[in-house]
Amino acid sequence: MRKVPEQRKGFIYGFTAYLMWGLFPLYWRLLDRSGAIELLAHRVVWSLLTIVGLVAVLRKFGQVKALLRQPRKRWALMGAALLISVNWGTYIFGVINGHVVETSLGYFITPLFAVFLGVVVLKERLQPLQWVALTIAFIAVLGLAIENGRPPWIAIILTFSWGFYGLVKKKADAGAIEGMAIESATVVPLAIAAIVVLGVQGQSTVTQDGTGYFVLVLLTGPLTAVPLLFFGAAATRSSLTTLGLLNYIAPILQFICGVTLFHEHMSPMRWAGFGLVWLALAIFTFDGMRRRRKTLALARAALATSAA
Repeated sequence: MRKVPEQRKGFIYGFTAYLMWGLFPLYWRLLDRSGAIELLAHRVVWSLLTIVGLVAVLRKFGQVKALLRQPRKRWALMGAALLISVNWGTYIFGVINGHVVETSLGYFITPLFAVFLGVVVLKERLQPLQWVALTIAFIAVLGLAIENGRPPWIAIILTFSWGFYGLVKKKADAGAIEGMAIESATVVPLAIAAIVVLGVQGQSTVTQDGTGYFVLVLLTGPLTAVPLLFFGAAATRSSLTTLGLLNYIAPILQFICGVTLFHEHMSPMRWAGFGLVWLALAIFTFDGMRRRRKTLALARAALATSAA
């Protein structure tokens, strides 16, 4: 049997992760009787149990211990845990409160924000078309802020938290399962504390709507851990360009869910704002693919010259 190349594996893992994330609004809307903090807390707890089970079955305790002994990777994964918790909490809040379209906006903007991070953090230089794309995206967000009478905070928080999460995960360069184990363990004390406080205050809801509802909440752990595992595996095997292109899958599906299934309002100004974001993404994608083809052509020419 021919071995699948690592980059192709990364593509498959990334595609699967973003496909699942794109369809998640359908699941989280089933749980809108609970608050975002309670759902996030349960997601963290059940995710950790899922990951611990995988670590045990795959005998990766040694890899987890090895990661914990590397301060740079350990601190990076702990930081990633906080970022993904903010991201998930904001996302859950948006979905259960009827802001699915705005959550999709956050993930549409994320690839452009990744470029911005490259300039600020990695000191990369932007190409002219990339500046055009970023400017158009900024105008779009400004227009949507004027339309709503407020900045699209849900989209902005999702963009920042996910953008930095991807950057930190790339720097951590840890295995998907063992990395996820450290991330989950980092925030599980806070999650347990939240569950206890809500229970003491009589605000816990997950056990008040029958066994079926509780099972749905319990399943948020394994269901949300799986795409994160796929993403972690993709991040260490794929280029940022590939991950950036795959990133469009989730917000497209989320946008479709918000407009067609949940019937969220789309005013002409809102359509215009999203249109500008999509234009910016089209310019950004075209420029990236053009420069990639040029790089590959130069590499082939250099190889042919050296072989001559």
